[in-house]
Amino acid sequence: MTRDISVRRAQLDDLYAIVELRLAQLREYNDHPLYGNLRPDVEDRAHTLYRAQLTSTHDTIFVAEIDGRIVGVMRCVDTPSSPLFFPERYCYVSSVYVRPSERRKGVLRALLAAADRWCETNGIAEMRLHNSASAAVAEQAWSALGFEIVEHVRRRPLPAATH
Repeated sequence: MTRDISVRRAQLDDLYAIVELRLAQLREYNDHPLYGNLRPDVEDRAHTLYRAQLTSTHDTIFVAEIDGRIVGVMRCVDTPSSPLFFPERYCYVSSVYVRPSERRKGVLRALLAAADRWCETNGIAEMRLHNSASAAVAEQAWSALGFEIVEHVRRRPLPAATH
C-alpha cells in the first residue's frame, strides 16, 4: 500500500517533532568527529536553536507527513554568496532527516521538490549542502538527486582546545 506524502512549511507547533527528528539524526552519528560530541543539555539547546530557525526570515523548514505524522524534515536557508562569485545567493540545505522506517519511500524526494518550489519562488538558482563523508547511503541519495561533490570539509583539532 502506497501512502501519500504531504510536505508543508513547518510551524512553531511542530517544534517538538523537529527537535525529536534532528536529535535522532545527530544520535545516528554518535561516532562522527563533529556531530558525535553532543552537549549534556542538547535538548534544551535544540529547542532554542530550532525555535529561532522557525521564526527566521531567512530560513524555511519543511516537514513531510504520512498519515498526519511528521516523518521528515528539511531546512532551507536563503544564503548570500561571496561578493566575488555568482550566484549572489543560494539555498543552503541542512538539517535533513527522514525516519529510518520511512526511508526509500520518496520522503526525501518530496522534501526536495518542496525546496525546489521554494527556490523558484524566491529567485534562487542553486542549492548547496554538506553531508557526512561517513554516510555512504546519504552520499548515494544526494548524488541520485542531482547533487555533485565540489569540495571537502577538513578539520584539525588543536591540542589546547577544551570543551
